[in-house]
Amino acid sequence: MTKVETLPPVGVNITTNVTKFHDDHDHNNQRDSCSGRYVYVHNLPSKFNEELLKNCNSLSDWFDFCPYLTNMGFGPRVTEKKAKRKRVLSKQGWFNTNQFSLEVIFHNKMKHYKCLTYDSSLASAIFVPFYAGLDLGRFLWDSNTAMRDSLSKSLVNWLRQRPEWENMWGRDHFFVGGRVSWDFRRQTDEKSDWGSKLMVLPESKNMTLLTIESSFSNNDVAIPYPTYFHPSKSNQVFDWQKRMRATTRPYLFSFVGAPRPNMDDSIRGEIIKQCQSSGKLCKLLSCYNKAPTSTNLCDEPLNVMKVFESSVFCLQPSGDSYTRRSTFDSILAGCIPVFFNPNSAYKQYLLHFPGNQTRYSVMIPESYVKQKRVSIAETLQRVPQSQVLAMREEVIKLIPRIIYVNPKSSLERFEDAFDIAVKGVLERVEKVRKKLKEGKDSSIGLSELGS
Repeated sequence: MTKVETLPPVGVNITTNVTKFHDDHDHNNQRDSCSGRYVYVHNLPSKFNEELLKNCNSLSDWFDFCPYLTNMGFGPRVTEKKAKRKRVLSKQGWFNTNQFSLEVIFHNKMKHYKCLTYDSSLASAIFVPFYAGLDLGRFLWDSNTAMRDSLSKSLVNWLRQRPEWENMWGRDHFFVGGRVSWDFRRQTDEKSDWGSKLMVLPESKNMTLLTIESSFSNNDVAIPYPTYFHPSKSNQVFDWQKRMRATTRPYLFSFVGAPRPNMDDSIRGEIIKQCQSSGKLCKLLSCYNKAPTSTNLCDEPLNVMKVFESSVFCLQPSGDSYTRRSTFDSILAGCIPVFFNPNSAYKQYLLHFPGNQTRYSVMIPESYVKQKRVSIAETLQRVPQSQVLAMREEVIKLIPRIIYVNPKSSLERFEDAFDIAVKGVLERVEKVRKKLKEGKDSSIGLSELGS
């Protein structure tokens, strides 16, 4: 059982963690340093967030989610003793973070955002701290579609009655979905249809969804999955980057994952075969629940990071959806990602990844692998060493942009994934606001947001 901090009611004086209006100004022109960056956070009824955490035992039918909600959503801490013994991780800042914990992490980060305001008239954007993915996870495999949609419908009804909604009819509102966007886009009420209808509700179509995987709709924006690393000091980041530059990588490439035998289009089976036939060039970490303990080696951060840190390239084929949390874990380890579908990253994380994809990654078309027209080992061996070193450096430079640092820390020397996401939302809302003033269509696509 865990508890998330509750935001004070609207109108309460700001005392901590919130920028006081006009305190931080330019003395020459009295300009507010937070102008254009203020965010107002709705004080939602607890059923939309806190009660989900209190009842964490009901969040998953497959495992106990409660431990993963501790430490502000980062999950159980990897002890310094354990990290040091394995010589895989640095001493501090490491947690066993679940890939579906982003809503809790982002909410806790937002509580410490330096330009919060409790005066919604000053806000450039409105944050809605609804734990949509945690809610849906309780009923995702339930045939009762009404149960899957119940809290989402309650949310939009609540928002519609708030005075903030009328300003832009929700176009300045944003929230986080800790699951892939497709999980929130059920089109029918057929019991066999997947997910909820959250993002097809009329009100939700006006809001921006920050999600771990976009559906390419004009109101979803993909942001990084949470990794295992949540540092509290800038030096912890810089030291880790230095370590990844110096680490020895005995394997040309690696794959961490499991096959998808029931998915006809999956190339994972072929990737595993090529890895196994490549001898010492490839390292495979199979993600199975192994008897008799039913433990999965991939559930242990040390196992995953050890493989990635030992590899030059890390294979990132699609799994149950286009994207993988593994992509961000591999970048964290300084391992160059190898993609097989542009929807796995290039068309997703437009705010966080460089526009020139060849600077930090390799693309091998899925069709080549399916048709057995390509040897992955030979393709990667042909990459010149000078190019490998340049790509690795680009990957290591990306590390600050794909991690969510400790919310209680103030790291002024770089922007983390949260900072970049909020900045992107503010820019998006400003474009929408400008278009509304000009009487134009306020829809903004992902390509425009990322430009």
